[in-house]
Amino acid sequence: MAQQEKKPSASSRIPWRTRIALSFVSTITDYSRRQNGTVNRRLLGIFGLKTSANPNPVNGVKSFDVTVESSRDLWFRLFIPTTDESRNLSSLPIIVFFHGGGFVYLSPDTKAYDAVCRRFARKTPAVVVSVNYRLAPEHKYPAQYDDGFDVLKFLDNEKNRELLPENVDLSRCFLAGDSAGGNLAHHVAKRASEMTSTFDALKVIGLVAIQPFFGGEERTESELKLVEVDALISVRRTDWMWKAFLPPGEGMDRDHEVINVCGPRAVDISKLDNFPATMVVVGGFDPLKDWQRRYYEWLKMSGKDVHLSEYPTMVHAFYIFPEVPESTQLILEVKDFVNKQCSKVVKN
Repeated sequence: MAQQEKKPSASSRIPWRTRIALSFVSTITDYSRRQNGTVNRRLLGIFGLKTSANPNPVNGVKSFDVTVESSRDLWFRLFIPTTDESRNLSSLPIIVFFHGGGFVYLSPDTKAYDAVCRRFARKTPAVVVSVNYRLAPEHKYPAQYDDGFDVLKFLDNEKNRELLPENVDLSRCFLAGDSAGGNLAHHVAKRASEMTSTFDALKVIGLVAIQPFFGGEERTESELKLVEVDALISVRRTDWMWKAFLPPGEGMDRDHEVINVCGPRAVDISKLDNFPATMVVVGGFDPLKDWQRRYYEWLKMSGKDVHLSEYPTMVHAFYIFPEVPESTQLILEVKDFVNKQCSKVVKN
């Protein structure tokens, strides 16, 4: 399924409050990056806004932190809807969510991501698992993808089912993420499609890639033209992040298959029959939008069920900010996508 392409608007409709917040975030992350390729985590800790899990329902959602493997700090924040609607449903889908941050920054307990996962849990409704994957440059590729896949295996393990509400349906599993998390969600979905025999109950039936972080050696038109419009994304910043993310070695450049997902070294997914239906979200003022549209076209050419959702006046990460009206619109659009895919599932 495809949505007709919308013409770009003449200007971005982002409130000044949001612009200031985005500028603050970009300034702090710029100062945290050292010339030797490391990150000043202490500085980030001073300015990072974190929030704890809350087992008491707040606005119809309760949350818990669950450890998967302490030796690599692999854990997730579990969000369970507690509204009458969610309790009365015979089954709830599960959304495994991967946060953004260029593979270098942020976590599930970042206040903004805690809030957005609560919205997904309440509005869909769904059980949401927000994954704390390892970050670069301390942990290079493929650590992040291994962490994401291992969380799926943890959820599928019958010994861990007691952590989830009784009415959760693992056969209605969705992977979702924004920016780097959108990239991660794609590659974890691909691995799950290649290794379906790994799972007993869990089945990935949907992928939500919100402004996914892809790239390449080429400089696209949007990367060059929108650099002064979007406070978060610039070629200088993304180049640093990709360098921090990749280990040294032959072929470890921005045309690597995990970065330039539909580029010269792209993996052929046309024969992956189990690759899930996908929703791709693009912002008209996101410098990464050319890569994201290519991703959509590549999925379509590969014969996949893919839907393009465009927000012509939005910048990168717009949906994190609830004061932006399009944020609510996107949450509801994801709800519709999840419900539509769930309606296709035939129970044995």
